[in-house]
Amino acid sequence: MDEPTAIEWSDAAWLNPPLSAVPDGDALVVTTRRGGDFWRTTAYGFVHDDGHALLTAFPPGSAIEVEFAADLSETFDQAGLLVRVDAETWIKAGVELSDGLPQLGAVVTRGRSDWSMAPVPDWGRSRITIRASRAGDAVTVRARRDDEPWRMVRLAPLDPDATAAAGPFCCSPQREGLTVRFTRFELGPADAALHD
Repeated sequence: MDEPTAIEWSDAAWLNPPLSAVPDGDALVVTTRRGGDFWRTTAYGFVHDDGHALLTAFPPGSAIEVEFAADLSETFDQAGLLVRVDAETWIKAGVELSDGLPQLGAVVTRGRSDWSMAPVPDWGRSRITIRASRAGDAVTVRARRDDEPWRMVRLAPLDPDATAAAGPFCCSPQREGLTVRFTRFELGPADAALHD
């Protein structure tokens, strides 16, 4: 795989279908059901595995990019990219409204979830790209707004022999009706290096 290849929306499969997913030209406009999320145990004591994710195979040596725009207006509204092995092993990365601001972050789950985030107050309603690159025993997550330089979000372990899937996700744990416009979904080669 030398060049990124667009993934057709219809070639991926929904984990927990949303309220609606409507093609609009090359984009896919997704509207959430109420209450979905991805989380496992830590601090909150609950398990949620009912967020919406449109997944395709994510083999070793590849990278997946998802581009989207969303008006995150309610606490914990979120959108981005999910990497999933199973209900206890997954990574979600993207932008989430928390503490009154858009936050760029990631949740890495290996039996229990762990969450990191940083405020990105200027990213609301922007075009956001999340990239997950799988090489060796790791997934490197990067993000950017519009055409700005990539930011490193997370380096997380992933068993090199694991069968994984990845793709766009969105959730609105406290409401129904978050609308996310996904404009790109691509599979390409893994990043050549961890650092530029």
